[in-house]
Amino acid sequence: MRQCLTVGDFQSKELQDLIEKYHLKLTILADNEEIPASFWGDPEAGLIGKTIFVKKITPLHSFLHEFSHLICMPEHRRLNLIKDAKSNDNEESAVCYLQILLAESLVGLNHITLMQDMDDWGYSFRLGSTNEWFRNDASDSRKWLQKENILDERGNITWVLRA
Repeated sequence: MRQCLTVGDFQSKELQDLIEKYHLKLTILADNEEIPASFWGDPEAGLIGKTIFVKKITPLHSFLHEFSHLICMPEHRRLNLIKDAKSNDNEESAVCYLQILLAESLVGLNHITLMQDMDDWGYSFRLGSTNEWFRNDASDSRKWLQKENILDERGNITWVLRA
C-alpha cells in the first residue's frame, strides 16, 4: 500500500496561507511533541478554538478534514471547541465534501489523490469509495455547503466561514 500524503509533503507557508484565508490559525508542532485535542489520537490533527494542530507526519487528509470542520461549524462552536467538532451527519458529510474541494488549492495535490488517501485511511461511504460517493451520492453535501454560503451557486469555494 502506498503512503498517504502528510503535512510535511507540502510547504508550511502554503498551508498557513490556505488556513489564513479563513482567519484561522495553524500550529505545526515538532514530530516529538504530542498533538493536543486530537480526536483520533496522535499524529492526527487536533482542534482547539480556531486553531488546528498538526505535525509534519500528520496525514494531509486529517489536516484538511479538521480544517473543514472549523469552516463548517457555527461560530459559537468554534469559540468553545476542544477536540470534538460535535457535528451531525449532514455537517460531517459536508466536511468530507469540502476537504476534497480544498485539496485542489494545494500545489501538486488533486481531489483524486486525496480521495485515495481517504479510502486508504478508512473513511467509509455507502457506495464503497470516496470517489463513488463524491461523484454519485454527495449532492446533499454540496447543497448544505451552498446553503451555509461556504460554496457559491456554482459550487466554488467562497472562502467564508459558516456564520
